[in-house]
Amino acid sequence: MSESPAGRVPEGAAPAVPPTTAPCQPRAAPGPSAPAGDQAAPAAERPAAVEFRDVTKIYTSGGGRTAVAIDHVSFTIPDLVGHGEISSFLGPSGCGKSTVLRLVAGLEPQHPPTSGTVTVLGQPVVGPSADRGMVFQDYTSFDNRTVVDNVAFGLECRGVARRTREAEALDWIARVGLDPLRDAGKYPHELSGGMRQRVAIARTLILRPRVILMDEPFGALDPATRLDMQDLLVRLWHEVEATVLFVTHSVEEAVYLGDRVFVMATTPGRIAEEIHMPAASAPARETQSQPWFHEQVHRLQERIERIEAEAQRPNGPG
Repeated sequence: MSESPAGRVPEGAAPAVPPTTAPCQPRAAPGPSAPAGDQAAPAAERPAAVEFRDVTKIYTSGGGRTAVAIDHVSFTIPDLVGHGEISSFLGPSGCGKSTVLRLVAGLEPQHPPTSGTVTVLGQPVVGPSADRGMVFQDYTSFDNRTVVDNVAFGLECRGVARRTREAEALDWIARVGLDPLRDAGKYPHELSGGMRQRVAIARTLILRPRVILMDEPFGALDPATRLDMQDLLVRLWHEVEATVLFVTHSVEEAVYLGDRVFVMATTPGRIAEEIHMPAASAPARETQSQPWFHEQVHRLQERIERIEAEAQRPNGPG
């Protein structure tokens, strides 16, 4: 793991997701830190990075009608210090993928769950926290802030001095493949979709969260840019050594990125299957031409088709 840049302050009240209209606003501080010895402890002795225990989320409308978003969902993602995992959540629209991510983030109205428990690094989720960062499909940013000020937003909320936070932001702008000299002073409307998503990733990773939540972040990009962004994510993930939860509709993306894939199904939203994947050892374009990749994609597509067919049967799940 690369050395932390100079001037970093201890984790404090930085938001997991920047607000869309107001300037820097404080959030609740993260829960108690794990003992220092946990970093070197065996994985079996450390709290899970993310754990769902029998979690159900039911929405109630103004007329009293209810809708079950997810039903009795349980899974565990270990905290692999010095490595981390990327877990892909794959399934049709309406299966609760985004609900799962937002419960981990502690974002309303998904949070809190109707029943069950959600923990991150052994602590119950009570709201947004600096140990979690989130990247959305829509390019969330402050339209009236430059690229460098958008990336430095979290550090500004922590009270980091302007010179220090701008220097660190410029470093992260370069890390995500933008040109600090040419792009740092631009505003969001001057950027392409891929560039804006690079800014969103830099703004998240500059805070070095232990858990990164990505809700179809590349879904709106053209195919070539999408592959480039997948490679960027893998490279930066190796640098920050975080646990990543990645929501996608793309089987190919789930296979390439995921150390494990959680296949979700509807009626109601649930984890239908958890599948461990071999790690890709080449860039996305090269990997997608390899026989093992096509085999994994084909097998996963067959499983999804079987799960969806079972869900549509009169006596199927739910």
